[in-house]
Order: sequence, then C-alpha cells, then structure tokens
Amino acid sequence: MTAWHVRGVVLPDDEVRDLWLVGDRVTYEPVAGATTIADGGFVLPGLVDAHCHIGIAPGGAPIGSLDQARELAAVDRDAGVLAIRDAGSPYPYPELDDEPGLPRLARAGRHVAPPRRYLRDIGVEVAAADVPATVTAQARAGNGWVKLVGDWIERDAGDLAPAWDDATLAAAVDAAHAAGARIAVHTFSESAVETMVRAGVDSVEHGTGLSLDLIDVMARQGTALVPTMINIATFGNIADRARDKFPGYAKHMLALRDGFPDVVRAAYEAGVPVYVGTDAGGGISHGLAAREMLLLHERAGMPAADVLRAASWGARDWLGFPGLVEGGLADLVVYPGDPRRDLRVVEAPQRIVLRGRIVR
Repeated sequence: MTAWHVRGVVLPDDEVRDLWLVGDRVTYEPVAGATTIADGGFVLPGLVDAHCHIGIAPGGAPIGSLDQARELAAVDRDAGVLAIRDAGSPYPYPELDDEPGLPRLARAGRHVAPPRRYLRDIGVEVAAADVPATVTAQARAGNGWVKLVGDWIERDAGDLAPAWDDATLAAAVDAAHAAGARIAVHTFSESAVETMVRAGVDSVEHGTGLSLDLIDVMARQGTALVPTMINIATFGNIADRARDKFPGYAKHMLALRDGFPDVVRAAYEAGVPVYVGTDAGGGISHGLAAREMLLLHERAGMPAADVLRAASWGARDWLGFPGLVEGGLADLVVYPGDPRRDLRVVEAPQRIVLRGRIVR
C-alpha cells in the first residue's frame, strides 16, 4: 500500500508536524518508504460544503444519472471540498456514499415540501397529515439527515408563509429524531424559523428571519446555522422577478437580504455553531466554498480562523468525518500561505488529498 508523507503547519494545532497517510488513514508514526508529497505550507483537514445539492442539475431540474452527480461532486472536490452534506436530492445515489475519488457524503433524501408551493420536481410534496410519515421515509432514504421546507411564498398571501401549521412543523422534528436522523430546515421567514428552532431542529438553513431571541435559543441548544450567503445575495434577482405580482414579497426579500450580515454576525458572536454551505445546485454553481468563506469573513465579520473552523475541522466533526488526528481520515488540503492572515489563500489549494489519493 502506497504511503504519503506531508509536512507543514497543521491547523488548528498551529504546529509544524509530519503526517503519514496510509490508505485512508492518518498517522503521526513515521512510515518507512513513504513518499513526501508536501513539505511546507499550511495543512488543513479537507474542506466541507455543508449545504450542497449534487442531485440538482444546473438550472434546477433533477440530475439524470449517477455520472452527472459524479461530475458535480468533482467540481467541489477540485476546489478542496472533500466532504459534502447534500441537503436534499430528488435523485437517489446511495452508491456514491463511499466511492473512491468523490467527497465523503452526508445526505438527506428528498426535500419534504408543502403541496404546489416549492420548486417543481424537487421535493416530496405532502399535506400536513402525511408529514411525519414522509419524514420517516426520507430519513431512511438519506444516511443521517432529513431536509424540511419550512416556508416558501404563499401566493394567496403574497408573501412568505410557513409550509404547514406549527404543530406539523414540530411533528416533523419529532419524526426525524425518532427515525434516528438529524433534521435541517430551509427557512427564510421570521415565523417558520421560530417554530422550528423552538421545536429542536438540528440545523437552520439560510435563517434570514432569525431574531436575537432565537439566536440565543440556538446557542443554548447547539442548533447550527448554515447561512448560504451566496444564496442570500440572489434575493435581489428574486425580488425583481416577483415585484409586479407580489410587491410585498419582493420588499420582504430585500429587507431580509440587507439585514442578513448582521444576523450572521450576531449568531456567531452568541456562540451559535456556524458552518460553510454554498447551496450549490440549481441556480448556484458548484466549487464556490472559498467564496462563501470570504463572504462570512468580509460581510459577516467572522475572524478568518473561525471561518476556517466552520469550513474544515469544525464542520467535519459536526458531520462525523474525523480530521487530521491519529487514525483520522486521509483528507487534506495544503495552502502555500497562512489562510488565517489572508483568507484569500483558500481560493487556490496547492495540494489536495482525498481518501489517501492525490487529487492535485
């Protein structure tokens, strides 16, 4: 079995260390005959995109084949993203969970969505009475996560509205946990996110409607926030398309967009676990984790070191993918400069190793 040797400043420990990669594992014990593939630079556990959709093709339709999922995942991999949480896929692909050459996958099944109020062909659309059973089924379809659509535009109201009543939203959380899965909720609005946070959801996706009170609840509970700032930046286009028919909704979306950096900053400062996610799939291109990291730093004010944690070792721990510890997984990226001093370094990884195999 080929063994690799890597030497550099290993983060987060901030020490010059030697690593040996034997198969898919890391060891700090020297391995005779190992080939040195990096000597110098800054070494991080592989990056994570914690909100990604390799089951949704560019443009928004479901992918048509496993090969298309492979191609999309490879774009993320080549940017240094070596683990993905697929936050809902209309195309099943359990065959890719352990495929060599592709990022590690934590994934939900299909989105659980309200009838005729979500993206066409993406979710399983169900009435309130069927939500718990559908959540249970989608927990089995994923490998540890369920994705719930907590709100979307209600055309009769002309604005965002919860997908179902409060009791149904809370029942979805209970059903996911009873099935042994964690549950992520898509939410833009103020009302749905309050119900879901207080019901004990595991992660809030987007979370533009969060209040300071809810942020404090999330911090106490350990509820994660995946802000997807790249996605929120598209709210202007959404508002432009909706303004003629739904002026109230358009105004609301712009207000949510404009206030969002302060929301994310408040969540970070309160101690809410924040993780990097791009919402790639459909209208957002893959391979943009570095851009999301820079937005969290430049617009939300997160220190570079904490953005790195949110994109690397912290996110990997959250998803159950051990980092560069003894016996950990052989996923790493090497950068020529210190990303804590200049976060733009993450845009150009010098060396990428996934599952003990050299990608770059």
